[in-house]
Amino acid sequence: MKMQNKNCLCSWSGGKDSCFALIQAIHQNYIPKVLLNVLNEEGKISRSHGIPSKILQAQAKAANIPIHLISSSWNDYEKKFTQALTSLQKQYDLTTAVFGDIDLQEHRNWEETVCTNANLTSILPLWKLDRRNLVMQMLNAGIKTMIVSCNEIMGEKFLGKMLTTQLITELENLGIDACGENGEYHTLVLNCSLFSKPIAVDVTDKILHNNYWFTALKLKE
Repeated sequence: MKMQNKNCLCSWSGGKDSCFALIQAIHQNYIPKVLLNVLNEEGKISRSHGIPSKILQAQAKAANIPIHLISSSWNDYEKKFTQALTSLQKQYDLTTAVFGDIDLQEHRNWEETVCTNANLTSILPLWKLDRRNLVMQMLNAGIKTMIVSCNEIMGEKFLGKMLTTQLITELENLGIDACGENGEYHTLVLNCSLFSKPIAVDVTDKILHNNYWFTALKLKE
């Protein structure tokens, strides 16, 4: 009997959700072949979290998984993402793409559409899990993650802070979702079970852009 090919790609944001989704997929015997991240038009920082490409590459190196970086505007995002999926599917003989969404149905619909168009099956290992329990599972699994962007309700004081049980309680008291699933905040994973060694970064600045706070980050070599 032929073994089913479980080669997968991970839609990698650099943050806790995509990281934990990939860890869960590996527990389900999927084999990560490549990470995919979309950078801004200039190709310097990630489209969603504002993470410099050098830091994403350092994460990939620590995980010993190649990373494929593409640049796109929001307008061309779907087209370029689908093109990348299609080309990587052939290059790495992939069957599956892993995503870290928890319960936003429109995100899932989009992911299923782009995967179908690239001859891939999408899997969402974190789907419909309780958000607070999920964050606690991530922390218990040894994911060390820093807040790198957030909304104005949270404000710049949370930038650069490591996610802890205490910090999650503080966020919930502000009315912020424990997981940041509604886009209240985004994170950068500095260490996890996938990494051979932690990565270290410096926060060099805090920038307000379109009512959203971002950290300027530099990789410590």
